[in-house]
Amino acid sequence: MNITIKKCILDDLHLLQALSIETFDETFKDQNSPEVMKAYLDKAFSVEKLEQELACPGSAFFFTMVNGEPAGYLKLNINEAQSDEMGADALEIERIYISSRYHGQGLGKHLINHALVNAARHNKGRVWLGVWENNGPAIGFYEKMGFVRTGTHIFQMGDEAQTDLIMEKVL
Repeated sequence: MNITIKKCILDDLHLLQALSIETFDETFKDQNSPEVMKAYLDKAFSVEKLEQELACPGSAFFFTMVNGEPAGYLKLNINEAQSDEMGADALEIERIYISSRYHGQGLGKHLINHALVNAARHNKGRVWLGVWENNGPAIGFYEKMGFVRTGTHIFQMGDEAQTDLIMEKVL
């Protein structure tokens, strides 16, 4: 299995959109109503929204590729692009998703390590992320990768305010 990381560019917009919708839906469709999911997916992963995110100077998207096929993606934010004010020494992993057909192959670890390399490249001392409090497998994975819980914030999913755990890793 050949695993590579590819930085997303504007030409990748439609692939990024399809992978974003697929992986978010796979991850959360069983915990949310179809109406809430559709409304969220339509808003969060619209072409216009993703174009804006790709153009943001403090954000970067990366695909993880398996044998040349996109298997997941990562979105990183620094400075003012972070979704919460965490300081100039922090890098945020805003999104990290792997297609279900590639689960259990070490791709999440590969993407986390890529985020850590980016943090060091940008002279950041901490990496943080938000994870839904009811997503036990993801929480366990992040703890295994050395992240610790440091707080909470609200993630708005339709009309429902869901609690995300803030997890951090000091470099």
